Amino acid sequence: MLKRIFLRVTLSVALGFTLLLPLAQAADQPTAAPPQQQAQSQEPVRQPAAPGVHSITQAAVKAGVLSCISRINQVSNFLTVGAPQGVNALLFPLPNNPDQQLVSVSLGIPSTDTSSAYASASFAPNQANGCGGMYETVVYWPMGCNEVAVNNFSGLKKVGELTKNITMLDGGITTKIFLMSAGTGCVAIKKEVIR
Repeated sequence: MLKRIFLRVTLSVALGFTLLLPLAQAADQPTAAPPQQQAQSQEPVRQPAAPGVHSITQAAVKAGVLSCISRINQVSNFLTVGAPQGVNALLFPLPNNPDQQLVSVSLGIPSTDTSSAYASASFAPNQANGCGGMYETVVYWPMGCNEVAVNNFSGLKKVGELTKNITMLDGGITTKIFLMSAGTGCVAIKKEVIR
C-alpha cells in the first residue's frame, strides 16, 4: 500500500516537473497579452480528443493561466474523451493578470451519431483545493424526459423540480442532472462542481 502511494506521488511530481518546464518559459512573458494575442485567444481551439496535455490546457498556458493547468487539463480530457475528431473550444481568459482570475471555456463536442453536445467549464485559482472548477454539459435528446431519465440516468434519484418543466436528478453532493422538456424532446444539463 505504501509503495503504491509512493509511486503515485513520485509519478505526480515527475509529471509536474515535465509540465513546469514549458510553463516556466511562459511565465517569463508579460501577464497582459498584447492586443494581437488577445484576439488569438478568442479563436476556437481545435483538437481531437486524446490523453495527455490537452490543447485547451496549452491555450490556457499561452494566455498566462498557470495556476489551474492541472484542473483545466483534467476537465478538458474528461469532457472530450471518446469524442470523434472536431472538438472545438473557445477560451475566455481575462487580459489583466489572467493567472489570478476566473477563466472559462466553451466546447462544442460532436458525438458518434449526428448530435452534438455543448459544454462549459470554469476554473478559479486560489481556492482551498488550489484550483476550483465546474463544468456543465448540455445535450438534446429526441425523446421525452422520462425516457431520458430511465435510459441514460437510471441510477440517479429524482429529487424534485427546479421549475414546472425542469426535473432534477441527484448524482451526489457535487453533481446534478436537470432534464428540461423541449417540444417532444428533452434537454439534459449535467452540472458538476470539482473540488
